[in-house]
Amino acid sequence: MISSTAEAFRPGLSVPLLIVAAALTAASAQAQDGVQTFPVPPAALATSEPPLGASLGPLLEYARSTNPAFAAQRAETAAARERIESAGALPDPNVQVELMDFTNRMRGGNTTLVPGQVGETRYRVIQQLPGWGKRDLQTRAAAAKADQAAAGLDAAWLDLAATIKTAWLRYYAADREAALARESLTLLGGLEEATLTRYRQGLAPQQAVLRAQREITSQRLAQVAIEQRRRAAAAALNGLLARAPDAPLTAPIEPPAVPAAVDLASLVTRARDRNPAFTADERGIAAARLDRERTLADRYPDFSVGLTNNRIRGEAQTWDLMFEVMIPLQQSARRAREREAEHMLAAADARREATGARLAGEIGTAYANFTSSQESRRLIRGTLLPQAQATRDATRAAFETGRVDFDAVLEAERQLVDTRMSLLQADVESHMALIEIEKLVGEPL
Repeated sequence: MISSTAEAFRPGLSVPLLIVAAALTAASAQAQDGVQTFPVPPAALATSEPPLGASLGPLLEYARSTNPAFAAQRAETAAARERIESAGALPDPNVQVELMDFTNRMRGGNTTLVPGQVGETRYRVIQQLPGWGKRDLQTRAAAAKADQAAAGLDAAWLDLAATIKTAWLRYYAADREAALARESLTLLGGLEEATLTRYRQGLAPQQAVLRAQREITSQRLAQVAIEQRRRAAAAALNGLLARAPDAPLTAPIEPPAVPAAVDLASLVTRARDRNPAFTADERGIAAARLDRERTLADRYPDFSVGLTNNRIRGEAQTWDLMFEVMIPLQQSARRAREREAEHMLAAADARREATGARLAGEIGTAYANFTSSQESRRLIRGTLLPQAQATRDATRAAFETGRVDFDAVLEAERQLVDTRMSLLQADVESHMALIEIEKLVGEPL
């Protein structure tokens, strides 16, 4: 790109034409470099949707099915759902085989362990029966815990989605910063050629040429650091998608526009209604309340029913029916379990209030960051950027007539680039604050 610019700045052209040629070359370079950052797989080019990395939608869909941490959370939620059926099921029955007079002493026979060849064989089946209402409480408690796990899964997805969005914004910022750095480098190359032309004409000192070359070298070093940040951002994004660190990603497009303003009070209200973490705490209270009721139900006994088939050797079979009642005599242990259940319910209630307070505080912080970055964007875009552009244009015009030196032109160009970088940073901060607000609220704004 610089060589083409140098070709345009050959002796004999006027300084205004030189500056125009440099600007056109920068615009062309930015357009060419912004098309694609990494190689795109042919399969991705064949689809109608943007390739992976261009926007957030495909990234989130990809992560939902590939992120291993979210897959583990999803499996745990499915496991909690499966516990509902088993929680209220009856325990398995017990089968007993009792060999009476297995020595056959009363019948004068030999010792044996073969059923039917001893004095008497008893076959007994025993089924334990929990007290009335206990199985229903166990089922309801398991269902409440499954609902709590489902809300936790939603909260985990919100955290993962927010992390992916933030990583993509860093990738987007590094990509745009690299484009600005390339544009700045191209403009510096044009200024170097313009300074060389003026130096050949005796209108500029040699120090100006050396200064331009030194600035170009410094900008190239800065560009190396920017490229490193972009590669690091791409690797971090690939890591969240469970892809190889160097997996191809296309250049990001512009993110969706952020809302002009948001209302703090409505955000706090919506967070208490929709935030999955708060919902999980509420369902945790329901589960703890059911566990307490289940513990209180232990004051009432459990039962067992048994059926026995008696086979006396050489005589007719007989049947016995057994009914067993568990006597709840261990009062101290039961009272301790009841106190434990009460404390767990109080802890669940306090945990919900703590989550609500945390959400309110974090929403307030994110709201402050959002409004501050929005105000910064407004000032930079509406005031500072036009001022920097006007200063750059005026300095170039003065440089053409010899009223200012090269250092003034270089400083004006640097201020314009810094202003564009500040605008990019403010824009990224606005989007990051919005991402945090949406995560806390539990839904897009």
